[in-house]
Amino acid sequence: MALILYAHPFSSYCQKVQIAFYENAVPFTYRLLGPEDPAAMEERQALWPLGRFPVVVDDGVTVVESSIIIEHLQLFHPGPVKLLPEDPRAALKVRFLDRFFDNYVMTPMQVPVFESLRPDGGRPEAMAEAAVALDTAYQWLEDHLTGPWAAGDDFTLADCAAAASLFYADWVRPIGEAFPKVRAYRARLLARPSISRCVEEGRPYRHFFPLGAPDRD
Repeated sequence: MALILYAHPFSSYCQKVQIAFYENAVPFTYRLLGPEDPAAMEERQALWPLGRFPVVVDDGVTVVESSIIIEHLQLFHPGPVKLLPEDPRAALKVRFLDRFFDNYVMTPMQVPVFESLRPDGGRPEAMAEAAVALDTAYQWLEDHLTGPWAAGDDFTLADCAAAASLFYADWVRPIGEAFPKVRAYRARLLARPSISRCVEEGRPYRHFFPLGAPDRD
């Protein structure tokens, strides 16, 4: 039985998971979470009442949270691309970087987006704090990137997280010329087939981005 993925192609966390599926050509059935398929929304709510997505169902087992879904895929649907190293120390580094991108890039990136949806147009102090947080994350990454990918020479779970977070973060707070390694890393990510496929699948939904989606990507 094929895996079922409840997701939306414009969601950053859904893209993070889809990259993992595409990297190892893991077959799955896509259930689009939107008005096009109201039944999918109801099914997802029954599977995970906390309301977040993506959600994966694997032979009757519900799996949630993007990082856990990717680790689940490696355990039960492995392929040639090992998204988590077998060496425990190397795996710990990958898991740390995964949390870095989710907590220190993705989270502040979302602040201006949510603020722009407020009736008053958003709080200037929240916007400013998000800009500082993203610049701080960019600087840390600039200082710590040592290879073509986040954890070194191999594409991993950390890069799945980085692709989704840096793609949208650059829309919110452009990665400036002071961060050349981060800019080059983002470009490498977007050139990878699994990631460029996600970008194209999300392109029809760019009008949903409340701050206005730039034309450069």
